[in-house]
Amino acid sequence: MALKTLADAFHDELRDVLSAEKQLTKALPKMIKKASSPELKAAFEAHLAETLQQVERVEQAFEDLGKTAKAKKCEAMAGLIEEAASLMEENADPEVMDALLIASAQKVEHYEIATYGTLCTWAKLLGFSQAKSLLGENLAEEEKTDKLLTGLSTKVNQAARV
Repeated sequence: MALKTLADAFHDELRDVLSAEKQLTKALPKMIKKASSPELKAAFEAHLAETLQQVERVEQAFEDLGKTAKAKKCEAMAGLIEEAASLMEENADPEVMDALLIASAQKVEHYEIATYGTLCTWAKLLGFSQAKSLLGENLAEEEKTDKLLTGLSTKVNQAARV
C-alpha cells in the first residue's frame, strides 16, 4: 500500500491497531491464567472484555471510512507479547510473577495509548469524526487500564519485594 497522504497513513495505522488488539485477545487469557493475585486476574479479565469491544470499535472505524477491516500484522505488539510470554516461563515466586505481568501489561498499554493518541489526532485533522469518537473511547479505556495497573502494582510490588 502506497502511503501518499495522511489518510493513507491513518488507514495503515488502523490496520496495525486492529492486529494489535486481536493479538492481545489471544495473549490476555494466558496472563489471566498465570496471575496469582485475584485483583490482577480480575483486572486482566475486565480488560479482555474491553479489548473485544475495542476490536469492534476499530472495525466500526473502518466501516466509517468505507474500508474493509483488514489487519496488518503489528510487529510491535507481537514483540511485546513475545517478551511477556518469555517472562511467564520464568521460575518466579507468584508475587514476583504478578509484578512481571503488570510490567508487561503496562508496556502494552503505553504502546496502545501512543497509537490511539496518534490515530485520534489524525482522525480529527482529517475530519473523520465518527472514527475519532470510536478510537477516543478505546484511548480512554487504555488510559483507565494503565491507571488501574499502576494502582495494583503498589500492592503487588510491595509483596514481591519481600
